[in-house]
Formats: sequence, structure tokens, C-alpha cells
Amino acid sequence: MASLHNVLLLGGNGKIAQLLTPLLLQRSWNVTSIIRDPAQVANLQKLGDGLGGKLNVLVRSLEEVTSDAQAKSLIDEVKPDYVVWSAGAGGKGAPERTYKIDRDAAIHFIRASVATPSVTKFVMISFLGSRLARPAWWSEEIWQQQLATSRKALQRYYEAKVAADEVLYVEGKKRPDFAGICLRPGRLTTEPVGKVGLGKLPVASGTSSRASVAHLTALLLDAPNVKNSWLDMLDGDEDPEAAVKRCVEEGVDCAEGEPFF
Repeated sequence: MASLHNVLLLGGNGKIAQLLTPLLLQRSWNVTSIIRDPAQVANLQKLGDGLGGKLNVLVRSLEEVTSDAQAKSLIDEVKPDYVVWSAGAGGKGAPERTYKIDRDAAIHFIRASVATPSVTKFVMISFLGSRLARPAWWSEEIWQQQLATSRKALQRYYEAKVAADEVLYVEGKKRPDFAGICLRPGRLTTEPVGKVGLGKLPVASGTSSRASVAHLTALLLDAPNVKNSWLDMLDGDEDPEAAVKRCVEEGVDCAEGEPFF
């Protein structure tokens, strides 16, 4: 049996988070799922039925987390060793809401996690287009297409996510025993778990099954030697377990090419 871990899952009612929760509980890990609507508690608690770990559902508004100290208070309450950010306004509602959650609250939890010695991994669910610069493995044409998508159609979401992703990378480097892992899927679908492409992908668009995103998140949390890194992912032709093993062993890092790399 895997050693017991305590996971703080931020944005627990999201589709990826609901797929991830049983995967963590099956490992006999404990999960504290943070949601904002009390009406969602009963349905979420059913995700833990018959599984080895303990599921605790807390009702808190991430939108109201406006400082590192507030985020640290929640971390100190839950006492996780792993944190997963699967929350966000997703560009919906007022622009301020996207910035408050996807950028500001995410950054507060990142900094609070790095400041907590017992937290050793933080997985951020981001998206493939969250980049400041063209990576060497993308052509200029692909880069321009990506700019047209991420910086126009998804402008405020892009701005919020790329800011949080940079902070995770930079802050994560401050501790040798901390892995800030930014998992970066493409267009999300409801397809079942399947084979994946993971790492430096030659394309900037495509589909990513939410179930595969959840599966990869669990595998990355489970990987003992995973390092601070960005990992792009799409549906592909490699077994997820093999893809994670390869990326961890080779030290794949898709943050290469960013100004802070």
C-alpha cells in the first residue's frame, strides 16, 4: 500500500477534480476538497464511498482569499503534504473574478505552500497556451496561431493563468524538496482515460480528456522523483504511466524558452 498522504484539492467540484478525487482515495490517501457552494457537499461526499482514504469537504470561497496569510491559514488547518489547484473562474463572469481566482488566489496558495515545509508537491492545472514566449519546438506559424487563440479569444484567462504559472515555477525553485508541477492540457473533453502525449509537443492545439488529466495528476503526485516543471499534455499514443516515467527520468521541462527559465 502506498504511504499515506494528505491532499488539499482546491476547486473540488470541478469536473477534473471530481475525477481525481476517487483516484487519490483509492491510494488510501486523505483528501480535503474545497468548494464554495454548500449545496454541492452531499454529492461530493459520495465520491469517497467504499474507498480507502478519507474525504473531507470544506465550504470556502477562494475568491475571498486575498493574502498569502489567508491561504496559509487554510493550509495550516488542513495540514496537506500535496496541494492541487483545479479551481478557477475559467474566464466566466466579470474579468475581476477571473483575476481574483485564477491569478490572485492561485498565487496566494502557491506562495503559502512553498512557505510550508511539510508541503512537497503542488500541481497546477493550467492550459497549453499559457506561455510568454515561443518554445523552440513550435514553429513560428504554430506560435502565431496560438497567440491568436490564447491572447485574443481567452485574453483575461490567459493573463491570469500565465501569471500564476510563472509564480509556481519561480517559487517552486526556491526549495530543493518542493515540486511545482504545471500540467497543461489542450481543449478538454469528456472522453475516457486514454493514451497521451506528454512533454514538449510539436503542436499547440488538440484535445485532452479530463479523465486523462486527472489520471496524470494522480501519477505525478505518486512519482517520487518528479521535479519542478511544466508538462504539456494532449491525447496521444503513449501509455500515461510510461509518459510520466519518461518525463520524470529525463527531466522534461516545457518551461524552457520562458524568460524566467
